[in-house]
Amino acid sequence: MTVLPGDGIGPEVVEATLSTLDALDAPLSFDVLDHVNASAYRRSGHALTDGDLARITSGSAVLLGAFGDPALEDTDYVRSVLLRLRLEFDLYANYRPARLWQDRLSPLRDPSKRAVDCVIVRENTEGLYSGVGGALRAATPWETAVDADISTYHGVSRIIDFAFSVAAEKVCMVDKANAVRSGGSLWQRCWREAAERHPDKRASHLYVDTAAMKLVTDPTEFEVVVTNNSYGDILSDLTAALAGGLGLAASASLNPETGFGLYEPVHGTAPDIAGKGIANPLATVLTAALLYERLELTAEADALRRAVTAAIAKGRVTPDLGGDLSTREAAAAVRAEL
Repeated sequence: MTVLPGDGIGPEVVEATLSTLDALDAPLSFDVLDHVNASAYRRSGHALTDGDLARITSGSAVLLGAFGDPALEDTDYVRSVLLRLRLEFDLYANYRPARLWQDRLSPLRDPSKRAVDCVIVRENTEGLYSGVGGALRAATPWETAVDADISTYHGVSRIIDFAFSVAAEKVCMVDKANAVRSGGSLWQRCWREAAERHPDKRASHLYVDTAAMKLVTDPTEFEVVVTNNSYGDILSDLTAALAGGLGLAASASLNPETGFGLYEPVHGTAPDIAGKGIANPLATVLTAALLYERLELTAEADALRRAVTAAIAKGRVTPDLGGDLSTREAAAAVRAEL
């Protein structure tokens, strides 16, 4: 398994997580590429070399910390790592589960509505984040910017089919077909065809604004939500907040056909707390549990989740979850529960 610690709090939470994974004694070895980061990019203009990519290809999966540096004003650096990996391995399915680990972490007042346990399935290689577009007369009063929202029949069909494949009972497709007519029409067509292919699952549809409202008023209505790249990005952060915050938000970018995946916590580099030793490692630990589960190390994945649940219940957590532990101490608390 390849490990990319990255930038900001990435190395801190990855170090704490690897110490915890070592305690499981699972049949996995770690190839840590700690030279892939913003500092290397500033020196050489390259972040991820062909040699690095070859090492990643030889592994079974990638565990990633976080990438990004506020000192780099353009987005080329992050795109040269994350977008390259998504495209090279065709990681078209972004899988973001949201589960409330402890009742006290929910921002919702009604206890009957708090028990969120759903998954946002996000198309990961198309949409507004494809990089198609440009600017005319840049840096003038007449500047015109265009970003194209790309949807293909192939891409939309396969992400919807993946959503049905991971659902036990029901899938809700979210779009804005009433306003975004061309892409919306394609998503609607693919949705109808997929629902016919999966008659054993309950299929529903919501516009994205309505979905956001319903997620806040009663997230327990949802099991699997499938949507495009940008809507999925937004809704998965919303569900993360409903489940206790970004410090607990795990994520995986998958190619279901090859089995290869890139596993990363949702929280990003958090430069405001980087180096302070208080970053929450639990999102990375739970992301590792997703990785273990996909590699069919089910017992180890379950053990990690039980240990996280127990540590949270005892308040053995970092300040963002109401505790007073450091990053390393919070990881040690999880190991103690193992």
